[in-house]
Amino acid sequence: MDNPEDTLQEADRPPLTPDLSATPIEKPVRLIVERLEAMSHQDSVTIGDITESFGRTSFLPMMLIPALMLVSPLSGIPLFSSFCGIWIVVVAMQRIARRDRLWLPGFIMERTIQGASLNRASHALCWVADWLDRTSRPRLHVLVTPPVSLFSYSLCVLAGLTIPFLELIPFSSSLIGLMVVLLSVGLLVRDGLFVILALILGAVMATLPVFVVSQVVN
Repeated sequence: MDNPEDTLQEADRPPLTPDLSATPIEKPVRLIVERLEAMSHQDSVTIGDITESFGRTSFLPMMLIPALMLVSPLSGIPLFSSFCGIWIVVVAMQRIARRDRLWLPGFIMERTIQGASLNRASHALCWVADWLDRTSRPRLHVLVTPPVSLFSYSLCVLAGLTIPFLELIPFSSSLIGLMVVLLSVGLLVRDGLFVILALILGAVMATLPVFVVSQVVN
């Protein structure tokens, strides 16, 4: 992991799911999705519930969760993509500031997700989680350790700020969410190759509007 505080569990969190600290974190993304799935059996879940489940020191999981939601069916909920973008910005900025504990504003903590919707989203993300866990491994450490890693967090801030402006463009938030997923997993697993993949995806997204406009003009 990027830093000791970037864990999937905090000692004082309620035991909503099995203790992840009891076993090696070999499949971190799958464990995140499984924890969300376990919480989805409630009628509704707040972001505060999710935060307390993962712990206030779990910056990377709490940045990865909204990114995963952006590539799930939840992204179809009106304004939910913008909400996730703001969530990503708040977490990433605190990581840049090197805070020890995560703070989220009330409007994020109080946001409610229906259990059934969260359940569908977590099931849809299982194959994504398995692919990410199967493909990622420690490599190119220089890209995921300070001070270079601050560049990745800054990209997450930029991505989150961009999402609200692209709310009405189909699939745009999902593509940006995928970029943040790649960056978050890269930092979580210490896989610099994922950071490179995220940069490539970002470059493609940045040049796509120019390509579309040129085709229309011609």
